[in-house]
Amino acid sequence: MFTFNKCAAHACTNRALSAFSSKGDITDTGMYCLDHTPRPEEITARIHHYITTHDKIIGLNANGITFTDIDLTGKRLYGCTFQHCTFINVQSTGVQSRISMFDHAIFIDCNLLNCNTLFTSFAGCTMSHTLFTGSDMIQSNFNGIRALQSSFDDSDLYNSRFINAELIDTSFRNCNVKKTLFMNMRQENVSFKMSNTREAVFDERGSALFQGII
Repeated sequence: MFTFNKCAAHACTNRALSAFSSKGDITDTGMYCLDHTPRPEEITARIHHYITTHDKIIGLNANGITFTDIDLTGKRLYGCTFQHCTFINVQSTGVQSRISMFDHAIFIDCNLLNCNTLFTSFAGCTMSHTLFTGSDMIQSNFNGIRALQSSFDDSDLYNSRFINAELIDTSFRNCNVKKTLFMNMRQENVSFKMSNTREAVFDERGSALFQGII
């Protein structure tokens, strides 16, 4: 499912962006990372075009690409890599993701409502004014994220992880947080109102409630 071709540039250890056949299909042919591709605008445009023209996307590698005003509504992502990408003003609903990676991506002014993610990693992401309201984000990885004025309200976060997360003015109202890990969390004005926090883990001892969150 994943394609981990290394960049063709000498001594570069970055992963290559997805290549495309003459028919527009993703191929396993090695290419360059975004830093070394001789035509960054062209490959960026081809990745944008592929996403906008396909609802089911398997094994796409878009490391470092910026997406502005793109519509991901109803897209189904399987084994895709969006590490270090930037998403700006993405207004979408019903995005599905399975075993995909968004590590260290940046989300700015995005509404990704009613998402459905499983085994998906958002580790180290920065989220500013971003809404994941009404989503099912089960067994997903949010370790080390930095969320500012963002919302996970009305979401199912079962067995997900927010270890070492920094959460500022961020809301988890009416969420299922059963078996969700919030250990070593740094928080400021975070709300868990109406969420089942007794089922979550907020410290290494597995305490039922974290002092001061309600």
